[in-house]
This record gives sequence, C-alpha cells and structure tokens, in this order.
Amino acid sequence: MRVLSRRLKAVLVATLATAILIGVIGPATTLASDPPGLARFMYAIGKVESGGDYYARNARSGAYGRYQIIPSSWRAWADRYLGDPNAKPTPTNQDIVAGAKFRALYRWLGSWSHVAHWWLTGSSRKSGWSAFSTRYVNRVMTAYRSTTDLDVTAVASPLRRYSETSPSITYRGTWPSASYSRYAGGAVKYATAAGATATFTFTGTRLIWYGPVGRTRGKAKVSIDGVLVRTVNLYSSSFAARKAVFTKSWATAGRHTLVIAVVGTAGHPYVAIDEFAVAD
Repeated sequence: MRVLSRRLKAVLVATLATAILIGVIGPATTLASDPPGLARFMYAIGKVESGGDYYARNARSGAYGRYQIIPSSWRAWADRYLGDPNAKPTPTNQDIVAGAKFRALYRWLGSWSHVAHWWLTGSSRKSGWSAFSTRYVNRVMTAYRSTTDLDVTAVASPLRRYSETSPSITYRGTWPSASYSRYAGGAVKYATAAGATATFTFTGTRLIWYGPVGRTRGKAKVSIDGVLVRTVNLYSSSFAARKAVFTKSWATAGRHTLVIAVVGTAGHPYVAIDEFAVAD
C-alpha cells in the first residue's frame, strides 16, 4: 500500500512536472502508434494503485480512481486530453486521460519503469531512486509482465459502458440487486437459479462483461448470436468485486446479442452482472 505522506510530498513536484510536460510534450494523437505494451502498463498501474478500482478514493490526498490521479492533475490533464477541465472522472474518461498521459510520459522518459517512477514521485530521475520508489516500480513491472490478454482488453481503448440496469439488458428469472461500494455504480444484479438469463444487444467490435468473482460464485453459459461460446466459471478462492470475466472481439463493428445463462452450480451458484463495456 502506498505511503500516504510520501504521496502528499510528491504532489507539488508532480504538479510542477505536469506543467513542464504540458509545454514540451504533444497530445497522444501526435504519436504514430501506441508505445509497446501500453495497455499492459495501464493494467499494471491500475492494479498496484487501486486494485483496478475506478471508484477508489484516497481520503488523505484526494487521489481518485483506477490510476489514483490527484485532483489538481486531473483538471490539467482532463483539460488537455478531453478538452474540459471539469470532465467527470468516469471510467472511460479515466482510461482516456491516463492512456494519453502514459503515452506522453513514455515518449519523454523512454521506458515503462521510468514512467512508473514518475507516476509515484513526479521525478524524471533515471537513477538513484529511493528504496521505496524502487519497490513500487518493481511491483508495477511484475504486474506488467504477468498480465493476461483478458486483463489487457479491459483498458485497451475507450469503451461505452452499460450498467446492470441498462434498458439494453433483458432479464428472465429472478435477478435481485446487491449493493457494494466497489461495484460500478455501487450495485450489481445477480441470479442463482439454473436457467435464469440476461440478454444484451449491442453494436461494436469488442465486448467485455464485468462482474464479481469469489467462493460463492458459480458458472454461466455464454452465447453470442445464438451460438454457445463458452462456459464461464466465476469461482475464485478470493473475492474480487470487479473483474473482466468474459470478452469477445470482432474484426469489424456489427450488431450482436449476448445471452448469459446461469448454470446453478451446487454450493456456489451466484452469477452477477456489474456492467458491460463495448468498443466501437
């Protein structure tokens, strides 16, 4: 866990570095292509900073979201990369802003380890790091090397998000709501009975289903356009409120229908929907 006093000391340095960077580094669109491993690095930073939680808040520093961005930095970066300093830190906006900033930092500093060090300290030093910052960078780079394709898809590009209450989702069977602060929007819909279904119709090139995993979670059959694609097992030895539990991509955008059918796994039947995310 981050040493909060060090984070607070770094705010002034980070703010100054941000002002300097804005003067010398162009926006993300000036790059010919993304730096290698951008999505993997975004996932790694999010995992270390907040456990991947878009709604995490540091009560002392005010840092918010998946990437734990300080409020003053958010305003400056949202102005630069979204064109609105008052833009809300929605999950999509967080990904856009963090992705653009990481692109700029990589272009300046030349490696992800140096970008991770800057993210913690606001310093561009490439040697002589403290033991604390060295441990932080090592944690980020370990997470970077251990990411999976499913993890990476969760932050690879801006996404349209549909909460569990979206009118685009049709439920059959019993799907009550459950509240928890770490769910997107604070709630999920869940079912336990075999045969309960959730149907989601969308248009895009990529789909992600987000939901919790844990010891009480069971299996669900996932079909797309009438074809069974996979049986997803949501069981895990430890609880995680929000994971990308299923993803599917297509070469071109098209209209598709996803059906999640609860299996009713004995002893741990719960299947929950936090939200769906769709890429254009």
